[in-house]
Amino acid sequence: MTKASRVPVIGILLIGVIGPSARVSAQQRPVIADQIAKTYGLDSWDQVEAIRYTFNVDWPALRLKTSRSWVWEPKTDRVSYDGKDKDGNPVKVTYSRSQLASQSAVVKNEIDPAFNNDQYNLLFAFHIVWDTSATVQDAGKQKLPLGKGSAEKVEMNYPSEGGYTPADAWTLYVGNDGRVRELEIHRVNAPPSVYLTTFANYKKAGPLLIALDRPGSGDGKPLSIHFTKVAVKLAGSNTWLDAQ
Repeated sequence: MTKASRVPVIGILLIGVIGPSARVSAQQRPVIADQIAKTYGLDSWDQVEAIRYTFNVDWPALRLKTSRSWVWEPKTDRVSYDGKDKDGNPVKVTYSRSQLASQSAVVKNEIDPAFNNDQYNLLFAFHIVWDTSATVQDAGKQKLPLGKGSAEKVEMNYPSEGGYTPADAWTLYVGNDGRVRELEIHRVNAPPSVYLTTFANYKKAGPLLIALDRPGSGDGKPLSIHFTKVAVKLAGSNTWLDAQ
């Protein structure tokens, strides 16, 4: 069994460094990459002291239906988790990702990979700028694979080595407003091999723009991801700003 298969999660991609310090120079990516990230609030990311959310996935074909709740403090990379382990036992834990080596096997092999998966799905528009290993290309206007009309096609390809799922290809279809309308993922080493979804129910949590609902399909079977209880806490404040 591979390490990735221990956790029933979607879209696991381990990132060397999460956050602004991992940005590549603007000359190495197309202009639209920065436009997308800014649309979702990247310029205000430094104001975010903490972000909380619950990741919910429903994939009937695999009898997979689960929820995981998180609080992430990006400046310190401190994570709090409330959910279950792979055996269905309730787990509540807080840990520092800089000290992951000293954590239990459950945290290292189950919870932290799940955090990477869920955080990536929530904030993936920022990873277009943050992820140094991926190549990003603007493929111009293309027909939407699911809906009617066309949108700007942006291709994001990961290298064949490194991370949990090497060689993944992420294709974003972006509207004139800079918002992602649809997403297509082709994966090599983890299910689903093809994931198609639309982005719906956009809300603002403080300065961040988030699509709460991602209805779609995995390998041709219905698969839905949605986020609940999304909120951010800004630097200098103790108030949570709910997505609305």
